[in-house]
Amino acid sequence: MTPGTVIKEKIIAAYEAMAESYNALIDHKAHNAYYDRPNTLALIPEPEGKLILDAACGPGKYAEILMSSGATVTGFDISSRMVELAKERNKGKGDFFVHDLSQPFTKLADASFHIVVCALALHYVQDWTLTIKEFCRVLKPGGVLVISIEHPFFEFNYFRSKKYFEVEPVKCIWSGFGKPVEMNSYRRPLQQCIAPLTGNGFYVDQIIEPRPVEEFKKHDPKHFKELNAFPAFMCIRAIKRT
Repeated sequence: MTPGTVIKEKIIAAYEAMAESYNALIDHKAHNAYYDRPNTLALIPEPEGKLILDAACGPGKYAEILMSSGATVTGFDISSRMVELAKERNKGKGDFFVHDLSQPFTKLADASFHIVVCALALHYVQDWTLTIKEFCRVLKPGGVLVISIEHPFFEFNYFRSKKYFEVEPVKCIWSGFGKPVEMNSYRRPLQQCIAPLTGNGFYVDQIIEPRPVEEFKKHDPKHFKELNAFPAFMCIRAIKRT
């Protein structure tokens, strides 16, 4: 078994273990509800009437929001329990299935979506090349890709890396979703967040280094102050070149 396969299995196991608590908390957990989502959603064009792919959909919160605004959403996630929870949350609306973000999107046709959303998931993929090519393939000409990721400068500091220019495996303990779990991912430099997009069919339209909305302060004043001083996430909108 390769090191990459071991890391992937650990990521799946972590999300399977915390799926229930993640789903229970996702509506109001500060970093998700009042930091990632408002900034990521701000980059998504008017969803009404659009066909949207929610790549790495988790328990289907983004899908719920987008469908409430008139979109038709297809979502997938590597965690089978997360997919079950996405189906339960959305009560028969949307199409959700189990799939690995790092593998070809064999169930999805060329040019079948107006928008692809991938929130806080690409840092689990070691090499983005195939994934970005697949995002490009399934988007219609001029289609929009919106991603949120952990900020490369934040990660470099947080993981005390000594090898900024490398894509390197990292891990930490998550304790915000119930029982603590070890979470594995990949830290990468800023260049490796942009070059896979511009080299595989996209141009970068907008980058947001987000700040939390005011509601965040009520739930977590300590991190509200910290995130107004230095970003933990980064949101990117890219457009498929025609």
